[in-house]
Amino acid sequence: MSTNLSGGGEPPAQPGGARFRFGEVASEALRYWERWRVLYNLALLAVVVIHLIASWPASKVLLSRDRLLSLVLLAVGANILYCAAYGVDLFVQFSGLRAEWTRRRWVVLATGIAVAAILAHFVVMGILGTGPK
Repeated sequence: MSTNLSGGGEPPAQPGGARFRFGEVASEALRYWERWRVLYNLALLAVVVIHLIASWPASKVLLSRDRLLSLVLLAVGANILYCAAYGVDLFVQFSGLRAEWTRRRWVVLATGIAVAAILAHFVVMGILGTGPK
């Protein structure tokens, strides 16, 4: 078994010795991650809605234009952070662990959604002023 340590940019081998091309790997990553983006956004929306309901009527402060715009900006930022999964996905696929990765990357997805929901929880608490006193 030989390994290429030169960093020559060779794509990972498929079974049978053929090589994956970047476009194929990137397309497969896009298909996987974009399918789950809706779930990610729904999870974050659920955190915000739960906080709004739990702290009503004090949460009416979020219904101001500036607060709503700040939530939109945070949602855009959260979706930019979601794109970090692409870097991890491409790196691991080109590392030669592609077969195992495609079966196990749901762990990265679940962990990312959980971490994002926790961050959303604390951000919304800060915006509402409902944090620990």
